[in-house]
Amino acid sequence: MFQLKARYAALKPELSKELGATNPMLLPKLEKIVISVGSGDGGKDQKLLQNIADTISLIAGQKAVITKAKKSVAAFKIRQGMNVGVRVTLRGAKMFNFLEKLIAIAAPRIKDFRGFPRSGFDGAGNYNFGLTEQLIFPEVNYDDIVKIHGMNITIVTAARSDKEALALLEKLGFPFAKKTNEK
Repeated sequence: MFQLKARYAALKPELSKELGATNPMLLPKLEKIVISVGSGDGGKDQKLLQNIADTISLIAGQKAVITKAKKSVAAFKIRQGMNVGVRVTLRGAKMFNFLEKLIAIAAPRIKDFRGFPRSGFDGAGNYNFGLTEQLIFPEVNYDDIVKIHGMNITIVTAARSDKEALALLEKLGFPFAKKTNEK
């Protein structure tokens, strides 16, 4: 099941040649993947928030944590300490397992999928993208869902630039959208 981790080990020489890195410690690598869900109504409905946490735990293969508001925001009717979302951080084998499942199983199940946008890099070598529903993952049973929700996924790399992170993710087989010819 860990073919992605083996693929990363095999592509290190190719990656160092492409990036011109002479020191193998300077090669970009995956550090962690953070899956987060903000629940607008979750602070008021504990059953919904617990359902979201259970779903994300099932998808990630690791227990999700319910996050609380750090400060009050009157415009959003949020008080400090109120439950506002769910988050899970994956590292090591669970990270590679989730990424492999995302690439091979979940992404092809997205309707009209043409690849993830290349514009999701943050300037520091990390990649962010969102999914609109949790039902693309095979573990999720439609009958157990209280409400369909999306999620934000952040892939944190040890790359020093967006170019290095893009090269790493492309070599790992991450499905990016095709480049468009811009003038």
